[in-house]
This record gives sequence, structure tokens and C-alpha cells, in this order.
Amino acid sequence: MRPYILAENTWKTVKETNYEVAVLPWGATEAHNYHLPYGTDIFEADEIAAEAARIAWESGQKVIVFPAIPFGVNTGQFDVKLDININPSTQLAILRDIITVLNRQQIFKLIILNSHGGNDFRTMIRELGLAFPDMFLCACNWFQSLDQKLFFENKDDHAGEMETSLIMHLKPELVNLSEAGDGYAKKFRFTAIREGWAWAERKWTQVTKDTGVGDPRKASAEKGEKYFHAVTEKVARFFIEVAQANRNDLYVDL
Repeated sequence: MRPYILAENTWKTVKETNYEVAVLPWGATEAHNYHLPYGTDIFEADEIAAEAARIAWESGQKVIVFPAIPFGVNTGQFDVKLDININPSTQLAILRDIITVLNRQQIFKLIILNSHGGNDFRTMIRELGLAFPDMFLCACNWFQSLDQKLFFENKDDHAGEMETSLIMHLKPELVNLSEAGDGYAKKFRFTAIREGWAWAERKWTQVTKDTGVGDPRKASAEKGEKYFHAVTEKVARFFIEVAQANRNDLYVDL
């Protein structure tokens, strides 16, 4: 029994613990090229949340990790078989219900640990923050926490070298790298979108033939292990800072 994982604990333990911060891992169920499982984002969310929470807990912070939400926003992949989409409005409803429970039970800090690029919780946090002014609500994307160039030769967008290495470390029995496509993806023809100051959703099957965006062929379990430990150490520092912070005193002069 890991005391920081809600699903593994009993009511006796939970009712006797004063938690400072709740962590909600949020993934997606979607194709990841030909060599990674549909649950890639879920596995990453679960494992990174658990390891970061372990580090935080062992430093003395009362962090509790919820079961991962397994479905994300996959509107651009509507024609990829069994990519399961839930709309942002559905995510908002789920979050509202969870936050209502936390607020009622006086656990006033929630971190959404996001594991899927199609999820964007910022506007939801704005709306829910207005509805629940006592709550500190935030989201973090673990996959943006470190510079991939420090660990990998090829930048990963989806099912490339980083994610393949990570799953080779976490779930090696579910990876068949010999089946991988090259992850080549077309770019938008619009300069503004390529430069990043305009945005439109990608239609996935028009962009990539194998559902991957990023070359996975130089992935290894060793790279994945090194990256996993670096990511979880950094995410854990964030958990610790949030747990220790006075939610009425969140800003400093720098």
C-alpha cells in the first residue's frame, strides 16, 4: 500500500490523513504509431504522478494521487479507430464535480497532471477558479518540464523517441519497436501557424500515415529511464512547493 495513491488505501487511512494537495493525472486513449499501446498517455500519467508523489511524500508532504482519467480531447482524430474523444465541455463537468468534493472536504489545492497534448485546462481553471475562490487550481504538462534535447536526438510530438523510450522503460512488454513507422508528419502550409503565433487543430490522418509525429527509431529503455527520473524529480519539486505554500500568499517579488 502506497499512502500517496488513493486507489490503494482504505477509508481508515484516508479519514485519518490531512492531505495538502490532490493530484489528478489526466491522459488519453489513442493510437501511438504501430508500436506503442493505446494506453501510452495513461501509463505515463499514472507512473509519473506516482513517482513524483512518492518523492514528495517522503519529504513530508501529504500528497494524494487520484486514479487517472483515461480519456482526453481527441477531436482531431475522429476517424482513427477507437481513439476515444471527450469534449472540453465534458472535461469541465468532470473537473467541476471533483473540485466540488475537494472544496467541501477542505482539500483546497488541486494539480492536474496532464499527459496528453490535446488537453488544455487553462480556460476551465479560469472558470472554475471563479466558482471556487477558496481553491488553488493548476495544471502542468510533464512533457514540457524538461528540454528533450538533453535526452533525445529527435524531438517527440507524439509516439516519437521520447514517448517510445519512456514506455520501453515503464512497460517494455507492450512495445514492439520493429513495427514502428517513421513518424513523419506534414506541416501546415500557413507560416503563422508554423511559427506558433496562430493555431488550428490538426486533422490527424491528413498529417501522418502511421499516427505518429516524431521518429521513434533511436529510442531505448536506458534513455527512458534517465528521462523518467529527471522528469519525476522536477514534477515532485512542484508538488512539494504547492503542498508547502500558503494558498493566500502565492506571489513573491523577484
